[in-house]
Amino acid sequence: MTYEETIQYLYNSTPVFQHSGASAYKPGLDNTHALDRHLGHPHRAFRSIHVAGTNGKGSVSHLLAAILQSAGYRVGLYTSPHLMDFRERIRVNGQPISGDYVVEFVARHRGFFEPLHPSFFELTTLLAFDYFREQAVDFAIIVVGLGGRLDCTNIITPLLSIITSISKDHTQFLGETLEEIAAEKAGIIKEGVPVVLGNIAEDRLLRVFEQKAEACQTRVSCSLTMGLLSGSCSHSIEGMLRIPSTDFGELLGELGGDVQRFNALTVLAALHVLQESAEMTLPLSAIQAGFAHVTTLTGLMGRWQTLQTQPLVICDTGHNPDAWHFLVQQLDRMSQRYPRIHIVVGFAQDKDRESILRMMPKQALYYFTQAAIARALPADALHQQAAAHQLTGSSHPSVPQAVRHALSQMDAEDMLFIGGSNFIVAEALPLFITPNN
Repeated sequence: MTYEETIQYLYNSTPVFQHSGASAYKPGLDNTHALDRHLGHPHRAFRSIHVAGTNGKGSVSHLLAAILQSAGYRVGLYTSPHLMDFRERIRVNGQPISGDYVVEFVARHRGFFEPLHPSFFELTTLLAFDYFREQAVDFAIIVVGLGGRLDCTNIITPLLSIITSISKDHTQFLGETLEEIAAEKAGIIKEGVPVVLGNIAEDRLLRVFEQKAEACQTRVSCSLTMGLLSGSCSHSIEGMLRIPSTDFGELLGELGGDVQRFNALTVLAALHVLQESAEMTLPLSAIQAGFAHVTTLTGLMGRWQTLQTQPLVICDTGHNPDAWHFLVQQLDRMSQRYPRIHIVVGFAQDKDRESILRMMPKQALYYFTQAAIARALPADALHQQAAAHQLTGSSHPSVPQAVRHALSQMDAEDMLFIGGSNFIVAEALPLFITPNN
């Protein structure tokens, strides 16, 4: 099979949660352990950092990868979902896994995994572990797919566990309350492995992690209370985030979105713990380079990303109320500089749209659309629901049609925002960026 045929085979033969939703979710680690044994336990060949949380996992994991890479380490990075190409999920020093490796892995092992009927994510996780072993990485940063306790990445024993944030998402799998969701995320905490918490401030949630850590005889470090900043974060004229760190002086962060101050704080806490518990020494120049050049070093996309400047087009993959809380603040600030804000938006059916629609700016002009996946909410249904919240605009059956129509309605001084779902952003990106082959 060619690379394209292999990817289609994986999509067609293994359930894909991102496309199908609940029917593709396979809790439990039995399949993962079977695949791991078959491959000779590849995750034992490298040191790892495990990252869970509702929001912020992508930014935190890419920032850490960029810093370690800048310090001279060979760094694997496993994330999901991808935006333009499956190979984005598995990277070494920013370079995606080769298509040939994907083809050869599937051809070599399909006789074993086909009778197991693993999920797409289970198989992809073991592909990543196998590739990182073959590439002899020094570190691999492994991002949880869903939850933590029953996620197939949870077979690793990392140097450090990170939990970035807790909010309501995937409640049908993780629980209806924040405490229940926190307990599932806390499932990545392991015996003797230090834990860093990101933007988590509520005592009731902190207790969940502290109790789990106590049972595992390890300690929790809360980034919000560690005194890691000497002042408030702010934005430079160029849009970079100024981070006045206590340990490293002022850092400039390429990721300038409002939520990034919490992600930066989480990374600073992780660096503090790594240098203390793992006895690592990371040069200041590497930390500065990682923050300032994370997208170039790692290939990160979709975090308040500028796609075009005239007129301004920005996209972001934030897709739940907690993420939109920060996005709405940014859009409000942008409305002070741009006379008209246009928004191309779509959601998956299983998201809390009511909470998001309630906070979205009423003065913007909307282009409601849907991604080309089974989970997508139809554009007309979103348009009707949004009208009840005094949001005005038009509906479009595909993302490219919505984006093109929005651009045709804009003046050079206007701004277009594209978001609501990873898949909305994924289908918009090729209109502005040529995919890497």
